[in-house]
Amino acid sequence: MKRSEEITIQYFDFLEKHIQDVMSGRAPEFMELNEIAGELAVSHKHLTDTIKKEKGQHPCYFYDEKIISEAKAMIANSDQSIAEIARLLTYDPSNFSKFFKKITGITPGQFRKNSKL
Repeated sequence: MKRSEEITIQYFDFLEKHIQDVMSGRAPEFMELNEIAGELAVSHKHLTDTIKKEKGQHPCYFYDEKIISEAKAMIANSDQSIAEIARLLTYDPSNFSKFFKKITGITPGQFRKNSKL
């Protein structure tokens, strides 16, 4: 296996665990990309270049998509308020709604309404 493939696998494995750690309260907040790079023992630039080369997108794209995926699951499958979900994901509720809409094109409330149809 090429080193770039190994770094890519490590990044996605780390994201999976880290997001679960945040959601369960084992980690206080989401790490910055440079902190993740440090955990993987590579530079921020090397991580960014490697993920772009291997997957065609910036690592933040995948980080955001994973967070949104978890948020969508919680919004669709629980009765928790959007504000509670935002706080669980360490977001201020108004910032979470903006982030969600930027990624998905709709608000969390619209997503919940559509998922109940």
